[in-house]
Amino acid sequence: MSDGPREISPDTPLLNRVTGPADLKVLADDELARLAHELRAETIRVVSQTGGHLGSSLGVVELTVGIHAVFNTPLDKLIWDVGHQCYPHKIITGRRDRMLTLRQEGGLSGFTKRAESDFDPFGAAHSSTSISAALGFAVGREMGMPVGDTIAVIGDGAITAGMAYEAMNHAGHLKSRMFVILNDNDMSIAPPVGALQRYLNTIAEKGPLAKLRAVADGVEAHLPGPMREGARRARAMVTGMPGGSTLFEEFGFDYIGPIDGHDMAQVLTTLRAARARATGPVLIHAVTVKGKGYAPAEGADDKYHGVAKFDMATGQQVKAKSNAPSYTAVFGQRLTDEAARDPRIVGITAAMPGGTGLDVMAARFPARVFDVGIAEQHGVTFAAGLAAAGMKPFCAIYSSFLQRGYDQIVHDVALQNLPVRFAIDRAGLVGQDGATHAGAFDICFLANLPNFTVMAAGDEADLCHMIATAVAHDSGPIAFRYPRGEGRGVEMPDRGTALPLGKGRVLKSGSDVALLSFGAHLAEVLAAAEALEAEGISATVADARFAKPLDTALIEQLLDTHTALITIEQGSTGGFGALVLHHLAAHGLLARGRQIRTMTLPDCFIDQASPARMYAAAGLSVDDICRTARGLLGAGQASNIVRMK
Repeated sequence: MSDGPREISPDTPLLNRVTGPADLKVLADDELARLAHELRAETIRVVSQTGGHLGSSLGVVELTVGIHAVFNTPLDKLIWDVGHQCYPHKIITGRRDRMLTLRQEGGLSGFTKRAESDFDPFGAAHSSTSISAALGFAVGREMGMPVGDTIAVIGDGAITAGMAYEAMNHAGHLKSRMFVILNDNDMSIAPPVGALQRYLNTIAEKGPLAKLRAVADGVEAHLPGPMREGARRARAMVTGMPGGSTLFEEFGFDYIGPIDGHDMAQVLTTLRAARARATGPVLIHAVTVKGKGYAPAEGADDKYHGVAKFDMATGQQVKAKSNAPSYTAVFGQRLTDEAARDPRIVGITAAMPGGTGLDVMAARFPARVFDVGIAEQHGVTFAAGLAAAGMKPFCAIYSSFLQRGYDQIVHDVALQNLPVRFAIDRAGLVGQDGATHAGAFDICFLANLPNFTVMAAGDEADLCHMIATAVAHDSGPIAFRYPRGEGRGVEMPDRGTALPLGKGRVLKSGSDVALLSFGAHLAEVLAAAEALEAEGISATVADARFAKPLDTALIEQLLDTHTALITIEQGSTGGFGALVLHHLAAHGLLARGRQIRTMTLPDCFIDQASPARMYAAAGLSVDDICRTARGLLGAGQASNIVRMK
């Protein structure tokens, strides 16, 4: 067996020979550049058939190849942040043959996942965790654990979160050897081909690591005016002043950059020099282009951040058509309408203006929508300050992301009884994003707080009324939750009207079993009632609307007039159903001979699939609701009902 580089025909796809990162180490630098080109094409091909996070993955192709070629993964721990840019990483770490299962039931996760591969040492789907985790691995190494180097790749958006700076402060204090690669795809610099490389080669060959920090200054001095200014803007992002000491250096990091993250020679030279000479924490600032190498992505406003399946030739996405609007679209438009009537209404988002629908309001009232970056904690307390000042802040955050601001919800909002309005998108199970993005816990963690009002929309029309309710509610914090995806297609009101607090509604009257729904599972509950009716079982369907305050009169009425009561919600145990049981137990109402069951998400995390399949796995399908009703009523009683009718 030869120890030297393999001779590979230029016509042979290099990617076909890569079964893992070890195969990259026998390739010459020009072959690694060629491999990156093939890897980018393969990523586009895969995502065109599966959908997913394309733009971010295309932006890190060269970094992915360079890191795996220079470092010794999986002994060296590579941690991606946020994690949605990991598709090229998955392809070259032994998962290429499964990439077409990406984000599908039983398939590969759209994020890094420890259970999936040894090359995913730390799972990530929420941002700004990588530096903390990498430092943990580094300290573990120093304490004798079998860990090599640690590398965190963090985006310029993710590094805006306070947690990233807390981690850097700690890393600088400990002086642990580790590498942070700042993937900066928000700036754009284009130094002449070879200029930066010549400086890098000179410094890497002749000087200590610290001198790499002077590379940017040297290059800037030799660039044409516009390019020089672009380079200085990129450096100023982390220095505060062109050519000055960087914030990262103040934290105790050696700073290298900015480098062109798409120039394989620059990437390899920088990584090799840093790895050879680092003694403490190092930050490498790589400037990249989101969607790099695919024209439709580079030209799109969102850089194809998240896409459906698409035609590779045109970039045209294939999206399912629906006659019903999405809940997010309803929220965005109706809040904008309310804002036109009330100048006190402001919107707050944590780096998701489009995802939450606040981009609609921002287009019309740009001075009244605030994107705080990936900083949910700050966003919540900022909203609390606005509320204390007399404004009407709507804090629009995905359910799973709102978890990041929980202490602020408790301490800064609930404790002070401030009227912050929480619009909670992506409540319930969310499909292809899987367990990391499931909105399973917000009912529990909000409804247990004093002063809070907690609502859930049963359909898109109800969402309009809940927005109006929140606008009118000045007596404390209020939250309303709604799912990802399309509504039921119900008739929409011209304008929402404020709901009476703590009052539900009965949509269908029956006599045998009462189905009490909270939130967007209402469509399945109505379908279950119809199926039960076909079997001769008379079912009432009620929509609670409020988890707090509870409609206790409605609950007691349903219990008094039916043999069985079932609560159904798109949330975890300890939520709406638990609140109902607590009320009944506290008032001695459980001993009436009635059968009561709560149907919730199970006590486990549910991997990605279609929402329908995920709810089936959770035991919340129409069949599950019918089966629960039959079981409570008893087979004999159900037979008598059929005979009597």
